[in-house]
Amino acid sequence: MKRFFQGMIEWKRSASLLYTGAMVLYLFFCTIFGHMQISLTMLWTLLAVSLASALIQGICFSSWIIKKMRYTWRSFLFIALFFPLLSFTAWKAEWFPTEQLGSWVLFSAIFLLIFVVMTIGFHIYYRAAGKKYDGLVGRYRRQKEEEES
Repeated sequence: MKRFFQGMIEWKRSASLLYTGAMVLYLFFCTIFGHMQISLTMLWTLLAVSLASALIQGICFSSWIIKKMRYTWRSFLFIALFFPLLSFTAWKAEWFPTEQLGSWVLFSAIFLLIFVVMTIGFHIYYRAAGKKYDGLVGRYRRQKEEEES
């Protein structure tokens, strides 16, 4: 039961961060395109997509359901699950002129750009964290060797 509640807390945290990021992007594009009002439909659909995205992230990038899978394949699985959901939501909620092919191309390009930037960011973060912990383990080992000498 404790593991379930920890998972729920992590899901809520992730959904909150995703919703905040989605709102920042939405406000950015509202500013660019001169929209002065925020649509309630957009707010609710962004919340729903953020909740679903947090769940899909939990499925794809943790050992909750998938125990062993390379990060690259996890990334492809995330795109395969999330992009259709996001596209369907964008279409049904009319986030942009969905009858225009150029809008879909721009939507897809923005999705892929954000995905690539976030993937690179996570890679840099985990590489830096790994070096930090490698340094700490090395320091611990040297300290243990000195104590034993």
